[in-house]
Amino acid sequence: MSERYDLPFTAAYIRGTLRGRGPLYEKPLSALSDAECLALMEAARAENVKLHHFKRFEELPRVRTVLGFLRAVSPESLLDVGSGRGVFLFPFLRQFPSVPVASMEISDSRAALLDAVRLGGVDELTVLRENICACAEEDGAFDVVTMLEVLEHIPDAAAAVRSAVRLARRFVVLTVPSKPDSNPEHIHLFSKDSLTALFEAAGCQSLRFDGVPGHLVLFAKKG
Repeated sequence: MSERYDLPFTAAYIRGTLRGRGPLYEKPLSALSDAECLALMEAARAENVKLHHFKRFEELPRVRTVLGFLRAVSPESLLDVGSGRGVFLFPFLRQFPSVPVASMEISDSRAALLDAVRLGGVDELTVLRENICACAEEDGAFDVVTMLEVLEHIPDAAAAVRSAVRLARRFVVLTVPSKPDSNPEHIHLFSKDSLTALFEAAGCQSLRFDGVPGHLVLFAKKG
């Protein structure tokens, strides 16, 4: 059973949701054994806490590509815009456990899920209930800003890019679909040329593109 779940983040979510007392709730998250994580899962099921969001999934090619870039640049802090169910966020937290991470979410349900993970022991995580187009954080507040599978959902894409570039000290990393699909929430289809225009207008002159099947990956350096 345990191999089906991402145990540390499952345990953190349970602890942040149930807010119980005792050793399983008070230990540092990293000190919990697999058996203790499973005991927390049993307690969650008894309280009808749904855990399906934390089933282990294969790391997606675009996520591997972005993580490889981040390992090369060693981010000091990160803002992840539109973290969703953590497809990128949780692998990042595993690989960079000491890097402060802010997750920006406009969905109350997703923000609440991630906030429970934070409360349950993922101390480097902060959850911001903000819209990237109107974010009030200071200029350069984050070393790196990531926006994976987000920009195609945002009506004012230019405003989102300007804000992301403003918030980043060094890099903005972006992935978007590279071909039409059937998702009705995808309101834009970007090309290398259209992304280049958006990021150059926002002040980025050094752009590098990569690609994985069905997706464009952009690494935009400020300055």
